[in-house]
Amino acid sequence: MINMMVVGYSRILVLSPHTDDAELAAGGTIARFAEEGKSIRYVAFSSCDISLSSGNPRGVLKIECEKSVQILGLLHQNTTVLDFNVRTFNKQRQEILDEMIKLKEEFDPDLVLTPSSHDLHQDHQVIHNEALRAFKMSASIWGYEHPWNNMGFTTDVFVQLDKAHIENKIAALKNYASQDNKLYFDDEYIRGQAYSRGVQVGFKYAEAFELLRMLVK
Repeated sequence: MINMMVVGYSRILVLSPHTDDAELAAGGTIARFAEEGKSIRYVAFSSCDISLSSGNPRGVLKIECEKSVQILGLLHQNTTVLDFNVRTFNKQRQEILDEMIKLKEEFDPDLVLTPSSHDLHQDHQVIHNEALRAFKMSASIWGYEHPWNNMGFTTDVFVQLDKAHIENKIAALKNYASQDNKLYFDDEYIRGQAYSRGVQVGFKYAEAFELLRMLVK
């Protein structure tokens, strides 16, 4: 287990393939980082307009996302939602890498959160692979988990969370009214997953990550 205060991460870049992905997997950790005063940039690569069910207006997921991450403690000016087409990231790989390289030059993160190597979603795989290309020489990289997309998962890093972090995560996800029919938005699941990961290492609550790269400067 890694004590983040000892390691001293101060600039955190959160890469979310689509709006809601990072909050679902790492919302409690993001809330803890914000509480500790770390500088956080959040980038979602698609607002998934074409995936919205009928009755939802275009752009609603972008609005929901911005409200969600603000509840987690992120500043509006540090939140970006890009317009890559959902489920076709493989055709836009170079443009996505270019965006990440710009983030490296502008923000210079020392920790990057990205989908894990176990994630089977085609867009998530692209974000994972391009994050490794962009940041492998400059930042530590943790892969977050989406159990519904994973055939397996390597639990290398456990982030200890308080009940308040979990409730903050749940409150943030409540903003995704367009997605509330999905089981993994259920409060019981969010609390249960955090409790399960915590039990593994003797914490009350936790989120787990795959360690993809560790740089100690």
